[in-house]
Amino acid sequence: MLLLRPIPAPALRVRAKPTARRPPPRRRPPRPRASASAYGVGTSEEDAFTRSSGYLFEEGLSAEGELPTAYDIDGIAAVYRRRPLLVLRRSLQIGSSFGRWFALRYLDGVNERADDMFEVRAAQLRRILLELGPAFVKIAQAVSSRPDVIHPSYLDELSLLQDRIAPFSTDVAFDIIEKELAMPLDMVFSEISPEPVAAASLGQVYQARLRSNGKLVAVKVQRPGVQAAISLDIFILRFLAGVARKARKLNTDLQAVLDEWASSLFREMDYREEARNGLKFRELYGNLRDVLVPEMYLEQTRRRVLVMEWVEGERLSEVRDQYLVEVGVYCSLSQLLEYGFYHADPHPGNLLRTVDGKLAYLDFGMMGEFRQELRDGFIEACLHLVNRDFDGLAKDFITLGLLPATAQKDEVTKALTGVFESAVNKGVQNISFGDLSGNLGQTMYKFKFQIPSYFSLVIRSLAVLEGIAISFNPNYKVLSSSYPWIARKVLTDSSPNLRSTLNTLLYKGGTFQIDRLESLLTESLRARSEQSLVRNQNEDSDSSRYAIKQVLTFTLTEQGSFVKDLLLQEISKGLDALGVATLSSVTSAAASRFPFAPSPSSSLNNEEVTNLRNLYRLLLLLSQTPQKENSSPAPGYESTREKGDDSMDDVSLVLKEMRSLPEFLPVLSVIPELPPESQQQFLLLPVDLTNRVLSRAVARTVRTMFT
Repeated sequence: MLLLRPIPAPALRVRAKPTARRPPPRRRPPRPRASASAYGVGTSEEDAFTRSSGYLFEEGLSAEGELPTAYDIDGIAAVYRRRPLLVLRRSLQIGSSFGRWFALRYLDGVNERADDMFEVRAAQLRRILLELGPAFVKIAQAVSSRPDVIHPSYLDELSLLQDRIAPFSTDVAFDIIEKELAMPLDMVFSEISPEPVAAASLGQVYQARLRSNGKLVAVKVQRPGVQAAISLDIFILRFLAGVARKARKLNTDLQAVLDEWASSLFREMDYREEARNGLKFRELYGNLRDVLVPEMYLEQTRRRVLVMEWVEGERLSEVRDQYLVEVGVYCSLSQLLEYGFYHADPHPGNLLRTVDGKLAYLDFGMMGEFRQELRDGFIEACLHLVNRDFDGLAKDFITLGLLPATAQKDEVTKALTGVFESAVNKGVQNISFGDLSGNLGQTMYKFKFQIPSYFSLVIRSLAVLEGIAISFNPNYKVLSSSYPWIARKVLTDSSPNLRSTLNTLLYKGGTFQIDRLESLLTESLRARSEQSLVRNQNEDSDSSRYAIKQVLTFTLTEQGSFVKDLLLQEISKGLDALGVATLSSVTSAAASRFPFAPSPSSSLNNEEVTNLRNLYRLLLLLSQTPQKENSSPAPGYESTREKGDDSMDDVSLVLKEMRSLPEFLPVLSVIPELPPESQQQFLLLPVDLTNRVLSRAVARTVRTMFT
């Protein structure tokens, strides 16, 4: 939530070293003459914030000792039921503030001035949220990164809430630091800024230098009374959520969603938990290329004070760096689908471009855990969506908890087809979150969809990145960047569920779907691994030679063993069918020399014809040979022919096309460039393939003898 910016060197105050017997009395640093706006905070907004909701913090200071430190709605309710006047006052303030705003919006519509007054009303809404305090600011931050959802006028205003919150008194902040650390400020820091360098809804940040090691750090101090203020708003909003659900007969449990959000917010207010989250996040993702995760100083961190490495940079949304957006997508997918520990609050204020061009993550208060079965379900849903398997998608929605197990799957499949088909037909590289939303709202209501609390956080973590990219590249689609990673994941993962999903996807009705494998392999080669995340990739990266090397490297590793076995199985089927076709062709040619010879007929059945077509397609894929623009459709795209004459035509076509295939030299030429382990695996392929073909030939001979 905090944007850390460097402050001028003169603003750092050097404190005297304490004496051996006792530290000298702490002197308050002088206030700079610069206005508050120098730190991104306006004095008028400070007055509005303090004037409108200051009583919450004053009342909250007396209630904070009674409130639970972890989220407990029963404990919160017990405290505020003893303060009915405070609850009533706050409820009236919330109702009157939004009531006036909605009334003005309604009058704008009646007077046909809604478009003209957009910017005015957006500014008013921002001031209302600012006046109402931290809970409403956090809600606004959750929706302030989606230009495809929020009107630009509102988006511009709401984005100001992320780093233009008025600071509280520095004297109070220093008192909190000393109380939490149980020692004078001078004993911990050799320097500290006399004013905050950034302020947010929950606290504010000072720049300091640790006395122990001289490192520059950010010191985040929690706003006094903020926990009590947020607890009161949650108590009121939770009551309103229950009323709204009953009145509108909503399927989503709004109170459960609010509880999940509130639980995360309470964890965010415990800075010790945030520091531990930061350490774990740094351990898992800090070594990714061009990703920076600041160091946490647990020894100096307490519940209301956090000390972390100073990060200097600019907000990602302000620098128009699509490469770092791609880095963020890769890091987010690693979080969601690899380890399951993800940053649940990646709004623009928490994503910085550092001075050396890296993507820095800040604020680890709100983190999420994505269980393995949900990770697999999410991947399977993406696969089924892209491949138009809406029956499988309906089952995935049940696995993910979006649909009850009692839902009518046939009806749901039909409805999902109507909702998603037009979006999917545009191709995976053109699908956006807006496309997928479509008419889903009506379908969700009809089939009693439920939105699990974890799901909204997962989608938001990717939606924020798409929102940032859309602001300077309207054509950017996060799913286009995500799907190649998902394709590689499903091809390489050893999870039994994903292996079963891949097998089902590739063998529909027992028939090998070569086009689906080709699509998965092609997309997986677009996936940006940690090694391939470089700003200026060589132009050779799109060449056939590079693609061949990528395919071989992938299939000859342990991760690609499942795909390698699958390819060998299908190639052996094709070679077996090719042998039968060749024998049939030679026999027919010899028989045609005799007078009155019968017309030649194909000895291949439909399955063998399909295997022959698949062999042709696989050789094209492995040699990365593009089809000629004016050539006939590649064999294998059409469904299996049932008529004998058509089957014979297909055999002739395939044999003719295979004779025109270029030599396999491109594949052989890249072998010396492969790692030694891959070269050894490649040399074993001919033996493995020969054994498979001989096994099929023997089995076919035995079947022929006994039929």
